[in-house]
Amino acid sequence: MKIKSYWGKALVTAGALMAATVVNAQTTLNVATAGDQNMVDYIKDYLGPMFEKANPGVKVVAVGTGPGDGGSQKIFEKLSAQNSGTAPSDFDVIVVHQKMAGQMAQDKLLLQYRDKIDTGKLVSRDSANNALGSNVSGFVMPMFHSQTALAYNPDLVKDVPNSYAELVEWTKKNPKKFGYNGIKGGMSGVAFVTGWVYAFGGDGDKLMKGPYDAASKSSWDKALGDLKTFNANVVITPGNAGTLDMLNRGEIAMGPVWVDMFYSWMNEGKLPPNMKLKLVSPGMPGQPMYYAVPAKSSKQQLAEKFIALATSPDVQAEGIVKRFNWYPGIDAQYLQSKLNPADWQKLFADITPNDLAQKGKPFPITPYFNDILEGYEKKVAN
Repeated sequence: MKIKSYWGKALVTAGALMAATVVNAQTTLNVATAGDQNMVDYIKDYLGPMFEKANPGVKVVAVGTGPGDGGSQKIFEKLSAQNSGTAPSDFDVIVVHQKMAGQMAQDKLLLQYRDKIDTGKLVSRDSANNALGSNVSGFVMPMFHSQTALAYNPDLVKDVPNSYAELVEWTKKNPKKFGYNGIKGGMSGVAFVTGWVYAFGGDGDKLMKGPYDAASKSSWDKALGDLKTFNANVVITPGNAGTLDMLNRGEIAMGPVWVDMFYSWMNEGKLPPNMKLKLVSPGMPGQPMYYAVPAKSSKQQLAEKFIALATSPDVQAEGIVKRFNWYPGIDAQYLQSKLNPADWQKLFADITPNDLAQKGKPFPITPYFNDILEGYEKKVAN
């Protein structure tokens, strides 16, 4: 019995050593993502297991750094602190917002990898190259695009405006039937105001791409004055959700919304099923989240492979469009064959891929963005 016990223990010990060797041999791909918890869950529960299955011996670990630009700031600070040392980065793939992506590219904290992956040629929107005025060409792949648009009730709106100029005339004929949240309580209102300045303030392309000229804001005086007059005919809502809630109750007939929020509310039965969307000329802003690879990642090829999977038409169709109602990071034309007609129709019936390519605008570069918000407070809100 003692001999049997000894060999049994030896076999157990050997098995434990073998298991430890397997664990130690496993490659870990660390993915750090800014954004809400759903971003972490998307990596942890969907993308990670898919990548692990296709790459035996790889373990994907997702780490969240928090919502908003603050989450991206934390990733930037980590990469910046590690940049001067000899050790590799703690992160192999990062998911960040536009503002910090531009700073990271400028500070040479990112690998210029996009041309190395097959999906790199599937992007079409300018946001893949320009992040609020910073050149990020080659350094990023859009994960998805959030987009703002006008939501409206077709039972109440028969003559749907096609442009900001037509919207102004519509509100004169239909006072208090349009609502937005100004620049308080949510970015849908900020996006609407930004689109207004693009439409009426002069050189919208310069606001999006720079260079910055502080004197430019003086040319917006008429546009902002007209916006104050416009506001007298509309309802100022409590925020993103407030606009949707007022649309649901019929208190307003039209207002700017985030498209993904719009469809989520509709799926939950919180909006009338006949509600529709319109992306008016010259366009309204949206914003992407980006995949990027730290320049000091020790697993650059594996990171590129992960991003190639994450931005493939199959994954963009299933993970980005069907799961979250986001617009894809790659050109939507590559997804049509991957989605059943009902899913395609739901997301692209009102706003087509061509609409997104032509009228899906980025937010302005940071100094112009700050000027727009300051101008609204001084000349519209007062």
